[in-house]
Amino acid sequence: MSHKLEGQSSHGSSRDVKDDAQPPAEPSTAGGEHKDAPPSPRSNEQHGTSEHHGSVLGLALAALGIVFGDIGTSPLYALKECVNGAHGVAATTSNVLGLLSLMFWSVLSVVSYKYLTFIMRADNQGEGGILALLALLPESRGARPAKLTALVALVLFGAALLYGDGMLTPAISVLSAVEGLEVATDTFKPAVVPITVGILIALFAIQKRGTDSIGKVFGPIMVLWFVTLAGLGLLAITKHPGVLVAISPSYAVSFFQQNGFHGFVVLGAVVLCITGGEALYADMGHFGRKPIQIAWYAVAMPALLLNYFGQGALIIAADEAAKPTIVANPFYALAPSASAIYPLVALATAATIIASQALISGAFSLTRQAVQLGFLPRVTITHTSSTTEGQIYIPEINWLLALGCLALVLAFQQSSNLAAAYGIAVTGTMAITSIAYYVVARERWKWSKARAIPLVATFLLVDLAFLGSNALKFFHGGFVPVVIAIGIFFAMTVWKRGRALLGDYFQRAARPLETFLTGLGNNVFVDDDAESIPLVRVQGAAVFLTSNSSGTPPLLLHHARHNKAIQEHVLLVTVVTERIPRITKERLRLEPLEHGFFRLNIRVGFMETPNVPRALAVAIKAYKLPFELKQVTYYLGRETLLATSRGEMSGRAESVFAFLTKNSQNATRYFGIPPERVVEIGMQIDL
Repeated sequence: MSHKLEGQSSHGSSRDVKDDAQPPAEPSTAGGEHKDAPPSPRSNEQHGTSEHHGSVLGLALAALGIVFGDIGTSPLYALKECVNGAHGVAATTSNVLGLLSLMFWSVLSVVSYKYLTFIMRADNQGEGGILALLALLPESRGARPAKLTALVALVLFGAALLYGDGMLTPAISVLSAVEGLEVATDTFKPAVVPITVGILIALFAIQKRGTDSIGKVFGPIMVLWFVTLAGLGLLAITKHPGVLVAISPSYAVSFFQQNGFHGFVVLGAVVLCITGGEALYADMGHFGRKPIQIAWYAVAMPALLLNYFGQGALIIAADEAAKPTIVANPFYALAPSASAIYPLVALATAATIIASQALISGAFSLTRQAVQLGFLPRVTITHTSSTTEGQIYIPEINWLLALGCLALVLAFQQSSNLAAAYGIAVTGTMAITSIAYYVVARERWKWSKARAIPLVATFLLVDLAFLGSNALKFFHGGFVPVVIAIGIFFAMTVWKRGRALLGDYFQRAARPLETFLTGLGNNVFVDDDAESIPLVRVQGAAVFLTSNSSGTPPLLLHHARHNKAIQEHVLLVTVVTERIPRITKERLRLEPLEHGFFRLNIRVGFMETPNVPRALAVAIKAYKLPFELKQVTYYLGRETLLATSRGEMSGRAESVFAFLTKNSQNATRYFGIPPERVVEIGMQIDL
């Protein structure tokens, strides 16, 4: 989470460097809290800093490819699971009309009303997503850094559920698209799973190339996909226009009256038509709220609803002999002829690949946010575009998702079997987002209870109904995303607690910097046992990375004690991750100290990747520091954790933390430091 920078030292005044790298005329305050205005219809434009290059229509076209890939492919399986899944209802006219009414009002109430009208106003300088929402939550007063509040833990679990979604979406989407081959001929049935596996392997293998080039064709392909959805649906509706009466909510009410508890169970399949709600929110920072709204209302929503109603019309109009075949796969039954199925399968497969790509890229962004906010260990982050900072590739996450997707396809074999596992991840995150939104509205925007409670209660009424229905399928595959989320959540909480305890350890081990500098003025270092150790000042500059922006870093004490020499210029560098996505001003704060010492605070947003040498080069130029970048040696600590039960962490938790620490990306690469200029100093620690 964010950390406030320390105030000015008695040894000198601190100065800030703005983005233009010019030293300000007067000292200014850094590290202050980001103030968000209450949400308004234009909140994203008013106080957001995310820049969206291009026309609104161009961004709306791009949003069709990235934002709506997930929800845009739901017609492949949503209605099918309602009438043909393990918990489906009979495909009678009254049931189909009831299901269409439920889908129509679910799309309007969840996607249009909840997300596009309200949730997307909760932006953090233009960025959205559940971790951006977490960064908006007020920090708990008086809570220990190593302890998570219940709300923070809940939001983290919602983020962990999204990783399960990232595994399930490619698996169910690609599998359901390829299953269209079975509609054309039974000959392809044995090949469905191998073809799906091959497509998924190829999809994950090309991730390292980035989405910059392929992203240019995402929009046009998805436009063709949505036009096809609308055209096929409209063609079927013209043959049975009476299906449009399902727009009336009375048919949804009648559905529950006729089916009772079974109708509630079917909600677990109805929810598949709104699975992209969180994607709208998470991708807001890439396109802005207005382009996403235009793309939704002008293209995506009409096409989806027309297709659902077209599938329903086809089922209702079918005779009893043809109905079982149509119910088995109503989407592909919309094809006007058998020969049209093959190009439709190809287009559907392309659309599902795009949907999968969006979820994979989202998992990369989510991971970087979690790393910067201190909830996951450092990972390898590769930027795949020279123009778009948000396009990144994380190999560790990529191949974990790949293994998860392949395991799901091989284990479940059919998209219908995966549908039961799909709903819990989506509905769980939706409900958690509603709860977090309430806290932000009450405590950050100062909404009254009379304003906040009715709104969020409406959200939760729908969210919890869907979540409760999906919970009934827990032992039929619904446990999969929950197990995945529990594992990731455990890793997040162990890492956060371990890093907090490690910070406490270093803070206890630190000494007042004034004491160290006083001894340095006499060319001695006073050890813990009051022994004076002579120190030699040598040429060059040293950088000591420290997480604590006050006191003497234990790493520096360790170095002085054993090497008995210190460079003539020393920078104590702290990288501070703020609770905003990007830092646009006062990124650097330099504090001159005595005897050639400086303290440098580097502020980064949780959507940015820190680069210490680059920041140092700016500071050297701006403040005319008395050394060059090529003279700098970087001193980093490498902690060896002793997994015992004597400390505040249990032996098991400390073993997990030690494993995560050992396998995290080393600080040299993560902070962009040249490895040939690094000296690592080892320390053994028991938390």
